[in-house]
Amino acid sequence: MTLLEQVNGDIKAAMKAKDKEKLQALRAVKTAFTLEMTKTGSTEIADADALKIVQKLAKQRKDSADTYITGGRQELADVELKEMAYIEAYLPAQITDEELTEIIKGLIEKTGASSIKDMGKVVGMASKELAGRADGKTIADKVKSLLA
Repeated sequence: MTLLEQVNGDIKAAMKAKDKEKLQALRAVKTAFTLEMTKTGSTEIADADALKIVQKLAKQRKDSADTYITGGRQELADVELKEMAYIEAYLPAQITDEELTEIIKGLIEKTGASSIKDMGKVVGMASKELAGRADGKTIADKVKSLLA
């Protein structure tokens, strides 16, 4: 079952359950998928592309919630955080900080990186290897701390 099929099935279930908040979040995901398919001229979307879209949508919700909290609008932040939780259900399990450190240490040894100048090589490899399991900013921060 592709991610698109899973989202479509969950939309139907949310409609039957009359869960308006979940339905709104899932419709946003489906809309993003549809826009990507329209842009590529395809009738299908690869799971790798769908995963990137889901990550982007979850990050947007998190950033919006942070902005609302900073602005003193907790009720709007709560809505964004609920949507983010529904969207993140489609992401693979995030790795722990310890696992991230071990993987990046291995990549540093593999690439022979020794200074902050080599950060780009390590971050690039780590981003490919950890796609969907760790945020790009988290990866970059960890690489920077280990190379410093």
